[in-house]
Amino acid sequence: MSGRGLLWGVAIAAALATLASMGALAAPAVERPDATRAAARGPVVTQLVAFRSGRTVQRRVRASLTRVRVGRKRCAVAPGTALATLVRSRPGRIGLRDFGACSRRARDGGQLFVRSIRGERNRGVSGWVYKVGSRLATAGAGDPAGPFGRGRLRGGSRLTWFYCRMDDGSCQRTLALRASPAPGDGATVVSVRGFDDRGHGVPVEGATVRGGGAQARTDAEGRATLVLPAGTPTLRATKRGLVPSHAVRVTVR
Repeated sequence: MSGRGLLWGVAIAAALATLASMGALAAPAVERPDATRAAARGPVVTQLVAFRSGRTVQRRVRASLTRVRVGRKRCAVAPGTALATLVRSRPGRIGLRDFGACSRRARDGGQLFVRSIRGERNRGVSGWVYKVGSRLATAGAGDPAGPFGRGRLRGGSRLTWFYCRMDDGSCQRTLALRASPAPGDGATVVSVRGFDDRGHGVPVEGATVRGGGAQARTDAEGRATLVLPAGTPTLRATKRGLVPSHAVRVTVR
């Protein structure tokens, strides 16, 4: 090979190496079937549905890819979304409206809107909303970008669907409780807080805490003391006008 041919060969090799490093010659990524199936299965989350009647339904649900009927259309709902969780939990008939163009592709289901659950229909500015943890979601329940636009639900997430009674631009607070052993006397101290739409919590006085055959009301600091049987009783906090807490299992020795 002549000197000029060698230089050309080196130059071409260098150019190919540069293009490869930039991804221009990289083979297109192929998603493995097992990875696709795993993504479609979705995470397992804990969901509470609180009805206007005061009845609640709490379940652990796998938020898998699912499909819903909206009018004459069959629409896909992305896994890991609040809507997939709600549909798969089967709390009763769910009324939906599509403000977009839902289709068999999950990415088109971002504007599906829940307008009723088990006959409880939205009225005016009041209606069905959902929280993740203690914060009200800012995105639609079927949005593939997730409840806050930063990713879908993760395994172990705590999801609350409830009928928001809008008052002065805010929904009623949702209750949450924490339990810990009382020092010395074998009782259990329960702390109850109420959270607004932004997830800001305050102690709730007058909430009723039930579980393990015991019952008590919270004081001005949102605390109640219960004597519970040994084992793993389940506690829940309620107060008229507020959304009940998730049921929490505690260990009593």
